[in-house]
Amino acid sequence: MKYWKLSRVNNAIALKKVYTKNKFSLKKSSKTIKMKHLIIISVLCALAILIGSSCKKQIIDNGILDKRVTIRKVQFQLYTTSNFSNENDSIFFKISIIKPRNQILFDSMLAPMKIKDIPNRAHKLIIDKTVPGNDASLLKVGFYYTIKNVGNSWHTEPFNAGKIFKVVDFNFQ
Repeated sequence: MKYWKLSRVNNAIALKKVYTKNKFSLKKSSKTIKMKHLIIISVLCALAILIGSSCKKQIIDNGILDKRVTIRKVQFQLYTTSNFSNENDSIFFKISIIKPRNQILFDSMLAPMKIKDIPNRAHKLIIDKTVPGNDASLLKVGFYYTIKNVGNSWHTEPFNAGKIFKVVDFNFQ
């Protein structure tokens, strides 16, 4: 009988240990589930805030596009229709975007080349550039160039206020 009582006590202790262990794992899994829900809700809230605050293109009542959301772009095109195959002098091109009072918004030198290496119309250089600061005012855009032992010159065009795209087509002659 003692054996039966002892085993009965051991079984009760064993059952109590299993119950306690399962109760602990149930608590742990419910905490894990709550944490997963919390993370999912947090991610969804952050996503909703990002989507809600993203900018959209809008038109102002006076017909001019909103400067904060409309991107102004300039496309510079350089080529020649002349035959310069015998011209070995070096030429240095610079593309520029300038405000009316000669405040430079952007300028960039192109790689130096020989005049004979200026591409033809079928292989023209095309450079796309967004206007820095998305400046909506009247701008002067174009090419400045220097020919070694000859001098400096330029080809510029106005980029009117309110316009959003300008092509500077420069046929070097």
